[in-house]
Amino acid sequence: MSEPIIQIEHLNKTFGAGPTAVHALEDINLAVQPGEIFGIIGLSGAGKSTLVRCMNLLERPTSGSVMVDGKEMTKLSTKELNRARQSIGMIFQSFNLLMQRTALDNVCFPLELIGTKRPQARKRAQELLDLVGLGDRAGAYPAQLSGGQKQRVAIARALATSPKVLLCDEATSALDPTTTLSILALLKELNEKLGVTVVVITHQMNVIEEICHRVAILDHGVIAEQGSVEDIFSHPQTDIGRRLVYPNGVQIDRLPEARVIRIAFNGGSSYEPLIASLAIDCGVKVNILGADTRNIEGKAFGTMLLGLPEDSVEAAKALRYIQSQPDITVEEVTGHA
Repeated sequence: MSEPIIQIEHLNKTFGAGPTAVHALEDINLAVQPGEIFGIIGLSGAGKSTLVRCMNLLERPTSGSVMVDGKEMTKLSTKELNRARQSIGMIFQSFNLLMQRTALDNVCFPLELIGTKRPQARKRAQELLDLVGLGDRAGAYPAQLSGGQKQRVAIARALATSPKVLLCDEATSALDPTTTLSILALLKELNEKLGVTVVVITHQMNVIEEICHRVAILDHGVIAEQGSVEDIFSHPQTDIGRRLVYPNGVQIDRLPEARVIRIAFNGGSSYEPLIASLAIDCGVKVNILGADTRNIEGKAFGTMLLGLPEDSVEAAKALRYIQSQPDITVEEVTGHA
């Protein structure tokens, strides 16, 4: 495995001092690999935005180390830090566009700051607007653009200095679901086409499942668990992990008298219809009492509550069939879900 492009070790961030001090981050350790899309998720107030701002030192950690692209960010001079930030693009929830500048001039802005000559800056800006699908809106002002279009301009601007890392702080929170999907698809495309590493900060699990390779769950300033998206979705280890993966749980008012089982889908194909196959292959029908499942890149994750037939022979037949399926675990439920 290559060296991480972001390596954070024993990072702490405290605001204030004494009895009123707020410990926003405590002993954070994580590594982001080059070219991956890494998600950081947590509820409001978990410390997500503080953590991402520590990555480019918009917030200076109280202690610990932040290595980005081989540089220890906390030890850089102001001049060195400004240069290092050129390889770290950032996208914000509120877009942060300059309202008096056109889309093209907004993308030019970071290039102007590093001394790029205007003709080259405008050429680069136009190429980036083309890349994000807004080549025909170069002359439009932010007030003339939709939320999704504003975020595309912001993404183009973040890419202006050819960064190796793109930090996205709740980049889709202000957008409707359809626009969110289009922005996530764009980020995935840029990751694949440009090889840029993407760090996604979000409170929305659907954002994580849509594009991330690995994820860290932040809870009250502490990393509760981290791993591949598949592992976290199939086997969340903590209460906060289960709350985020299954926010609605699986609840039913009253279980029938027949046996009830809970099956967990652990990454098998989403295209194998288990219940239909059970009915066709075994001639056994079961009741779906509740379900919370999702499809992540063609793989099934989540849980389902099934009521087995009252006939013990039929129930045993159904149970054997389900237990024989790959990437599925089964447990009997007593009392309630």
